[in-house]
Amino acid sequence: MRIDIDSYREVLDTLTRNKSRSLLTGFGVFWGVFMLVALIGGGNGLKEKLNENFAGFATNSAMVWAQPTSKAYKGFRKGRYWQMDYKDVERLRQRVPELDVVTPLLFSNGGTAYFADRKATVGINGVQPDYSRVNEPKLFYGRYINDADIRQHRKVCVIGKKTYKELFPGGGDPCGKSIRVDKMYYRIVGVDYNVSGGVNFGGEAGTMLLLPITLMQQVYNRGHQVDMIAVTGRPGVVMSKVTDRIRATVARAHLVDPTDEQGATVFNTEVLFQLLDNLFRGVNFLIWLVGLGTLLAGAIGVSNIMMVTVRERTTEIGIRRAIGATPRMVLSQIIAESIVLTLVAGMSGILFGVVVLQMLELANTEDGILTAHFQVGFWTAITAALAVSVVGVLAGLAPAARAMAIKPVDAMRDE
Repeated sequence: MRIDIDSYREVLDTLTRNKSRSLLTGFGVFWGVFMLVALIGGGNGLKEKLNENFAGFATNSAMVWAQPTSKAYKGFRKGRYWQMDYKDVERLRQRVPELDVVTPLLFSNGGTAYFADRKATVGINGVQPDYSRVNEPKLFYGRYINDADIRQHRKVCVIGKKTYKELFPGGGDPCGKSIRVDKMYYRIVGVDYNVSGGVNFGGEAGTMLLLPITLMQQVYNRGHQVDMIAVTGRPGVVMSKVTDRIRATVARAHLVDPTDEQGATVFNTEVLFQLLDNLFRGVNFLIWLVGLGTLLAGAIGVSNIMMVTVRERTTEIGIRRAIGATPRMVLSQIIAESIVLTLVAGMSGILFGVVVLQMLELANTEDGILTAHFQVGFWTAITAALAVSVVGVLAGLAPAARAMAIKPVDAMRDE
């Protein structure tokens, strides 16, 4: 049968319409890949942001402090107030040998720090040098509290990031300068940029004013009282296995029921970090589930439009079969079209996702320092591209099978 020029023009018009429709359907793949890349990058950034709140804090640590008792014990009624002291530090060191660091802390109600005509609200903590092994400082200037400060009761302090920016908005090294808190002057020896607000005691993160604990005892007339004891376990020690012994050691010395979890509170940070790990695993699973689901939805759209393309190109395929095209050639053509369509749409989605994530990183830059990495890694992008290729093959299988089933005689009869 002779095919005139009008028939050829009709076939070309049909192909053009199919390509336009395919490009529109490819938007589903584009959006699916973009969502996958954006969710992975966003999840990484969110994880890093959350980890920043706990940066430097020992994962095998625990905090012990006193609260009103919730149980009666040895003639004492419940609701009794009690206070830990320095002897508890030595008791824990001797009776719980699994502990590595045992360090006391003192807190105050805070105050207002003044420098020149500027002021900042601060929370005041008294610490020993070994507290840096529990909550590692991120020193931007200067040093931490040292042993000489403790022995000589030096009037020195380490200020937090927020306090530094409020008192010294022009920047620069403030070490050696003195600030006034109430009626006392303290010389700045360090600036701590650690803002671990997720695990923070005694005040808002970034507003801490750290003093030698011996100086704080003297200035605030605290005697031998201890507000909190921070401990860390030795390598390989699981803190949850020694928390009961920690509680019992402190509680018995003050006639508190050793099973009173409220009266002698032990906060195990190991449990908190385990919860965070489980949360991150759940978030990652959800990200991949949503991203791959969206990608699959786009692939179904591609498959549907390829089916329409095959049906509208029945005559063209029949003619190709009549002049010698094998089923394998038809199969490779349809699958190749599907792969190209999904790859073009998918790579565009990856590129757009990378651009959006880069903008997020720029928005999370402070003082020229990137605070969170939202950008996906190279191998993540390669994995996404491979996933798009697989989706392209799957999307083209059903349309290709339909194209291979077309018989030249039937195609000519339809024409």
